[in-house]
Amino acid sequence: MFKLTLSLIALMASFTLGPAVHAAGTESAPPNTRPADADYDKGKKALEDKNWKLAIESFGKVASRNPRDADSQNYLGFAWRKAGNLDMAFKHYNEALRIDPDHKGAHEYIGEAYLMVNNVAKAEEHLVRLDKLCLFSCEEYRDLKKAIEAYKAAHQGTGKPRS
Repeated sequence: MFKLTLSLIALMASFTLGPAVHAAGTESAPPNTRPADADYDKGKKALEDKNWKLAIESFGKVASRNPRDADSQNYLGFAWRKAGNLDMAFKHYNEALRIDPDHKGAHEYIGEAYLMVNNVAKAEEHLVRLDKLCLFSCEEYRDLKKAIEAYKAAHQGTGKPRS
């Protein structure tokens, strides 16, 4: 009976504490459940290498095979933004958020893109959304918050970049 009680306590603790421990970053991330995809892997490597053209090509192939893949849409947005095409970046970020309204990476990156077009209010909307999505803060929230603070410091209420 004692062993059964102890086992039940341990099981309940894993359900109760598991998400909090993971959210706090003290537990390793869950294993990658994404199916193997050479184009996706090539796209990730291209992003690391800052090869935006190859990343766009690779994630474009992934997205054409699986249009409901929010991650590939988000990475397409990121690569387009880094390549300097904000219209295409917004298109893919918005598609990622249409597919998965809780996609943290897309909220962060679209917020950063809004800063590039001097739309702090829209960037802050995505920061508020991330605040709700991230129980104990998260990297995406911290990164966007830092970008907004840096933007505001550089523009000091003028609405325009300092020269």
